[in-house]
Amino acid sequence: MQIITPDYILTPDTLLSNMSVAFDKKIKKIAPLKELKKEFPDAVVTKLKKNSLLMPGLINAHVHLEFSANRTKLSYGDFISWLYSVIENREELIGGCDSSCMTKAIDSMLESGITTFGAISSHGMDLQACADAKQNVIFFNELIGSQAKMADALFTDFLARLDASKSIKREGFYSGVAIHSPYSVHPILIKKALQIVKKEKLKLTTHFMESSAERDWLDKSEGDFKDFFQNLLKQNSSLSSSSEFLEHFSGYMTLLTHAIKANEEELKMLSSNGHTVIHCPISNRLLGNGALDLKKLQEHNIRWICATDGLSSNYKLDLFEEMKCALFMHSNMPLLELAKQLIRSVTKDAADALGINSGEIAEGKSADMIVLDLQSKPSDELAIHLILHRYNISKVYINGILEKGI
Repeated sequence: MQIITPDYILTPDTLLSNMSVAFDKKIKKIAPLKELKKEFPDAVVTKLKKNSLLMPGLINAHVHLEFSANRTKLSYGDFISWLYSVIENREELIGGCDSSCMTKAIDSMLESGITTFGAISSHGMDLQACADAKQNVIFFNELIGSQAKMADALFTDFLARLDASKSIKREGFYSGVAIHSPYSVHPILIKKALQIVKKEKLKLTTHFMESSAERDWLDKSEGDFKDFFQNLLKQNSSLSSSSEFLEHFSGYMTLLTHAIKANEEELKMLSSNGHTVIHCPISNRLLGNGALDLKKLQEHNIRWICATDGLSSNYKLDLFEEMKCALFMHSNMPLLELAKQLIRSVTKDAADALGINSGEIAEGKSADMIVLDLQSKPSDELAIHLILHRYNISKVYINGILEKGI
């Protein structure tokens, strides 16, 4: 049992002062230090320095680790140009990122206060690095393949990767499934995968409506994707409409990444099924896809959370940087309200979307916590300052274990 005594605690909805937290793997009680020492007399007490802030560890729900070798290989500014550059450099990028490369990316997330991440794994090459990570991990095995003649082989490979991830037995590691996108996965494969997902109650995610190319292809089998599919896959039309794709996920809570080009009908489907949208603002800007309409999501009562995406479409895996870019990107929203929503989106809301017991400083929650060294007493605009000023993260606790700091 441990007791930690900061100057301030962000829960993340309420700012507390003159309170301490007693915890082991989970948070046992929040109360004044005197009361906790009386109730837990054998607990180790850590009193933090002046202006210290304890808050929930951050949750990065969507990251691609297998492309972590990228720095200058890929083309930015346009989605299709970026996609062709990924295909052209794919072997070099994947071959250039061994386990140590992915571990470096994972460690960088730890340094920036990320205590849980969702890894979208295309090949399973990141499995060992994720198994060895200090963080909690949702390991999403990705299914991709639009050609019916390849369906059996692709599904066999997918099952092997899924089984390998399920063989990892450690606290805080969960297997999940990622359906790549509406345009890249054959409906036969989707149905077979979702039978497993629903039977085993696995966590589920997919990319959805990221680009105008996807919108045009799914609606009319036209646009920038037409040459791409004809030349590379000898495919002349889309596999399904967007609504047919979303029907596969009816009744099963799913995390949909991007959704920038989603229309009213699709947003209603997302809302009625309780799905969550993952917002990756830096990736959206670098690939020329525009800005997600957060106000429209809120009008439809759709939960949204913030994530970094991978280093194929970002320059760092840092949620404070991601939130800062979002704060400036969505200039039509009230600043303080947006800042508070962003903090929730990488803590409580992300935990709720992933179905994990963290994201809050609250009794019964996992002791996934970070300590920030503020420069002065926090004001009512703390959420804005946390995002803007990137305070030093002096301690990181995961499941009650101090993984960063002394």
